[in-house]
Amino acid sequence: MAQRGKARTLRAGLGILWIAVKAEPRVFALSVAASGLYALMTVGTAWVLGRATQNVVLPAFRDGRTTAGALTAVALAIMGVALLKALGVGGRRFYAGIMQYRLQASYRRAVTRQYLKLPLAWHHRHPTGQLLSNANADVEAIWAPIAPFPMAVGVIFMLVIAAVSILLTDVMVAIIGFLVFPAVALLNVVYQRRLSPIATRAQQLRAEVSEVAHESFEGGLVVKTLGREASETERFAASSRELRDANIAVGRVRGLFDPLLEILPSLGVLAVLLVGSVRLEHGAMTAGDLVHVAYLFTLLAWPIRALGWVLAEMPRSVVGWDRVRGVLDASGSLPYGTGTLDGKAPATLEVRNVRFGYGESTVLHEVSFAAEPGRTVAVVGPTGSGKSTLTSLLVRLVDPAAGTVLLDGIDARDVRQGGLSVAAALVPQQTFLFDDTVRGNVTLGVDLPDEQVWEALRRAQADGFVAALPDGLDTRVGERGATLSGGQRQRLALARALVRRPRLLVLDDATSSVDSQVEARILQGLRDAQSREDGATVVVVAYRKATIALADEVVYIEHGRVLDRGPHHELVERSEGYRNLVNAYERAEAERAEAARADLATGPETDTDTGLGSGAIDSTEEAVA
Repeated sequence: MAQRGKARTLRAGLGILWIAVKAEPRVFALSVAASGLYALMTVGTAWVLGRATQNVVLPAFRDGRTTAGALTAVALAIMGVALLKALGVGGRRFYAGIMQYRLQASYRRAVTRQYLKLPLAWHHRHPTGQLLSNANADVEAIWAPIAPFPMAVGVIFMLVIAAVSILLTDVMVAIIGFLVFPAVALLNVVYQRRLSPIATRAQQLRAEVSEVAHESFEGGLVVKTLGREASETERFAASSRELRDANIAVGRVRGLFDPLLEILPSLGVLAVLLVGSVRLEHGAMTAGDLVHVAYLFTLLAWPIRALGWVLAEMPRSVVGWDRVRGVLDASGSLPYGTGTLDGKAPATLEVRNVRFGYGESTVLHEVSFAAEPGRTVAVVGPTGSGKSTLTSLLVRLVDPAAGTVLLDGIDARDVRQGGLSVAAALVPQQTFLFDDTVRGNVTLGVDLPDEQVWEALRRAQADGFVAALPDGLDTRVGERGATLSGGQRQRLALARALVRRPRLLVLDDATSSVDSQVEARILQGLRDAQSREDGATVVVVAYRKATIALADEVVYIEHGRVLDRGPHHELVERSEGYRNLVNAYERAEAERAEAARADLATGPETDTDTGLGSGAIDSTEEAVA
């Protein structure tokens, strides 16, 4: 079984190298040509030294003098060979580097493009740390053999030339010297067998360390607030120790075999010198021939080592390839049609018999409702009833397992790529802000005039606190908006959606961190704009009774099913479950407001720049504004 595994690694590694050659044939050819020049000049160096010994050095010892012409000729020959050799080394490394880095860049782009194509359901099954490792460490590991590969191909050429040259010089010496090759080959086989599983394990552990680190950084707030620093430190330390031990094991194997691979060719040289001296004494070869052959044998360790470097990188390359191919071959990308949503007025939304689930667990069952242009629909239901999943379906982050979502009568799956993101916008529960300016977080790189940005901020009730910031729109908000409160972050996220003037606006509990009065003003402003040309149809996941009452229609969901629909006051009258739910939310809201007032009365302990306790903060902030 282990033997088959090694054979599979070799075949897969050679296949990866062939893919690289097909991807960059011209650059590879130039690199191999430069490597071939280096190989030819290396053998040429041995020939020049042999001829110089035979024709200049020995006559000089015999006659006690030499000529300037002979010395000049030898010097020019050595300098010419050295210059061409240097050109070969430079060209080989230059083009091998171009090939390696082009392939890395190409596959990084391919992996990230695939990430963008794959639906959220796929991303939910894969940790972010693993995805980062796929796009970085694994891609680098795939193409690590590329750096020595052109050199290895070139030195094979050198091996052939050197072997022929040695055989033509003296067959007996060649036979003695060539005995070192089987020994080196056998040692390389043992080396690869010992190294391959250890190197594979080390590559896997690199990804695991990356995953643990990323998860710890992402959950930094949780770690700090719950006092789990020591636990997280130990968890990361445990993974790091495993990686350390794996790398040390790799180093031990290399430390054992590298000296052996160095000494074997040297032993071959000693054997050649010993046998050659005897042959020289009997007149079977000249001193120049012996220098020529001995020097060539000192060079043969280099090509053998170059081949070993390629083979040593293959296990990591194959592991990286398998992990990256797992991403590139993943299914589930969202296909697009050719439909367009080119209107400017508020969109018509219709949800027909939608069903959706995660794995074997069904979250939504035959959900149906409609939103007329310019109307506001509130989706209300207990925790876990499928509201957030429904919002993802409305903007096509995922596709339903059954049923359809239609905008302006067009199935969302039939809309051309990019068409839906122009017509519809989602403001999710969890707000994400980039470490950028306020303007950058609102526009996200779209070239929009500041007047349009301020208008979006005003409609999101964010213009007041933005104007009070030190640099206004140019104020940097810190990583994930760390310098803002939770309510401020939510309002910037809402402005980010509004600045694009969507025809369908989906709010997934997007104002939960702002004061109820501020939320009412935001939603009332959206309702006032719905009659205008740049208005939007609004679907809002809501909890507060005052917010729900602003909606034209309420869709009441429980356990992924629509139990009732209609205006808020009608549902309160006829649906006991709905009435109990909204009243419970109202009582909880009142209790939170009372607690916030008590905190303010005793002295606020919350730092607005941390985003903690944002409800009370935003209420006070708006009163001051």
